[in-house]
Amino acid sequence: MTQDALVRQEIRFYLNDREMQLSDVGSEDTLLDFLRIDQRLTGTKEGCAEGDCGACTVMVGRLTDTGLHYETVNACIRFLASLDGCHVVTIEYLGGPNGRLSPVQQAMVEHHGSQCGFCTPGIVMSLYALWMAHPLPTVTQVESALQGNLCRCTGYAPIIRAAQTVTTYGTPEAEHLALERGTVTERLRALKDGARVDVSKADSRAILPASADDLAAVLLAEPEATIIAGATDVGLWVTKFLRRISPAVFVGHLDDLKNVKVDDGQITFGAGVTYTEAQDVIAQHFPHLSEYWDRIAGWQVRNMGTIGGNIANGSPIGDTPPVLIALGATVTLRKGDVRRVLPLENYFVAYGLQDRAAGEFVESITVPRALAGFHAAYKISKRREEDISSVAVGINVQVVAGVIDSAVLAFGGMAATPKRAAAAEAALVGQPWSEAAFLAAGVALAEDFQPLSDMRASAEYRLKVAQNLFRRFWLEQSGTDARLSGALQSAVEDQ
Repeated sequence: MTQDALVRQEIRFYLNDREMQLSDVGSEDTLLDFLRIDQRLTGTKEGCAEGDCGACTVMVGRLTDTGLHYETVNACIRFLASLDGCHVVTIEYLGGPNGRLSPVQQAMVEHHGSQCGFCTPGIVMSLYALWMAHPLPTVTQVESALQGNLCRCTGYAPIIRAAQTVTTYGTPEAEHLALERGTVTERLRALKDGARVDVSKADSRAILPASADDLAAVLLAEPEATIIAGATDVGLWVTKFLRRISPAVFVGHLDDLKNVKVDDGQITFGAGVTYTEAQDVIAQHFPHLSEYWDRIAGWQVRNMGTIGGNIANGSPIGDTPPVLIALGATVTLRKGDVRRVLPLENYFVAYGLQDRAAGEFVESITVPRALAGFHAAYKISKRREEDISSVAVGINVQVVAGVIDSAVLAFGGMAATPKRAAAAEAALVGQPWSEAAFLAAGVALAEDFQPLSDMRASAEYRLKVAQNLFRRFWLEQSGTDARLSGALQSAVEDQ
């Protein structure tokens, strides 16, 4: 483990076409404030300050194993310190040196994709990132790219039409961002010096370890530090609750926490793997999670948020713990050079309390690959796109000779932690594979949970909709014609 890392006391990144070298940086400083207040780049708008509306969307380029990769992020909850070694692109830079409109902007004008215009810069940035990756996007791809962009007045129909016609105004290969890709790549490579970064402003300190080994060393010295991966949760601590998070240790840049290892029997995700980075592997090996995964927040948040962070913060409404528990996932925790592995379900102890010691961090998550039996994942929320779960559930049922041999039913939003439904599981095991078994499990679910009422859902709704999800699972997995099931109408009315 590295004990004496080279330490650099400034962050270095590129903002459009300029290199930034900043030493006066605190842990709570956001990219949005830096852009608007320090740099007067006011095209990036301030809206919700929680990564929900997309008005502050910018693109961040970073070096990966496959080269320079750009992705959309929410500047309002992206901390400035985390940008070391990156290329930040704002709306002002899209037109290039001649100041013309980019093809995306021209398409928005021609198709009347903007009324008040406040949301437009963020929408343009999302569509530009999409266009770079998919010059001829489908409607589904456009809708997915815009999940994290709220437009209250224009409506999405003209925006979608604009997105699908961008290539008539130009090609991604002719854009200056594409033409300068080689130059930017070399510039970012030159910034990589293998150093730990340690910066501060007044009494607010931010640390970027040089590696996972260096992270372990940093946390031994600063065991009470705030660990930040994508900041999709911690960002709101600062913007909404004005909390101090110093000293903050940033880990989202660590390549050795971004590995995805696929073995014969299991898949291991480094804790720093984002939802977007995991998406293709998830779709390939756990197809029942594909639709569920696409409903985790919006594109910008999926680009920032990590699987490890979603687990580490211990939220009872985290999207990934229920479905990963149902798959039998384990989590590897590390403190110094010592590692320990425990079932993911055992990591969550009580509300706000996890089985993680001071100075210890989530290093990886391992999921068995075997998908025999019947599996499903459901998310119930007020909005279909980009919303927090009212109820989330992962289901794993194994059937032998027509009899339910085992059942794992893991829920989020129903208790103080992500939790298995022990009574409902017991009601299923040993019963024939039948609708009656799942209806009985729904009744038993009341023994497992006494959910709370809050702004997302009432306790009665949560329990009822969770019971109805058992009915939905049976109808889907058994191939029953839903129109002939008396259970369906109640399920539809309650969901």
